Amino acid sequence: MIRNVIGSVLALVGATAAVWSPFREWYDGRLGRDYRIQDLFGGISQNEGPLVTSILLPMAFAALVTLVGLLLRSRLLVTLAGVIVLGFTILWMVRQGQAAGSLTVGGDGAGLGLGVALAAGGGVVLLLAAALMSGRHELRRRHEEPYDEEPPGHAPAEDWGPYGQDPNRPGPYRDADTESYRQPYDEERRPGPGQPGPEPEAPARHSRFRRH
Repeated sequence: MIRNVIGSVLALVGATAAVWSPFREWYDGRLGRDYRIQDLFGGISQNEGPLVTSILLPMAFAALVTLVGLLLRSRLLVTLAGVIVLGFTILWMVRQGQAAGSLTVGGDGAGLGLGVALAAGGGVVLLLAAALMSGRHELRRRHEEPYDEEPPGHAPAEDWGPYGQDPNRPGPYRDADTESYRQPYDEERRPGPGQPGPEPEAPARHSRFRRH
């Protein structure tokens, strides 16, 4: 339970960082939302497209997959979200490195910016969240595990058969002579499994002569 809570919180943090990253600088002061998705496959250009076709789209899709994974308690979906974020971030770095010749990191706004760090960190946090979550199969296995009805150290209960205990059965009584509990008369005379029953009593014979 605690692992699921921590994993869910980390997954939300990672998804938030991934969605926020396109609104921060990615390279040389250029925002991530200014990069088109087609630039990641055809080469980085200076053309800007609408927001829905920018790099924000895969990040938002990864956040949606994360929410569905948390609702379903699916580690696979959360892992998929982390792979999507890291995959598009690494693909952008490859294309940007090809366009600029090399990737640099500068403190004056040049080179890699905060947006790339947010995207990469969000993807790593999503993968870490998926590793911490126990998932649905683990919860189902815990619910299906058998448990001991009798606590350890106690004698097993008397077997009453498939129909349970007889509520009309008389209980044991205490013998005053021996100071011990004995079963009722019917229980003492009742034969056990595989034992012959008591012999029937012979009928009393009546005398042919009547006493006067």
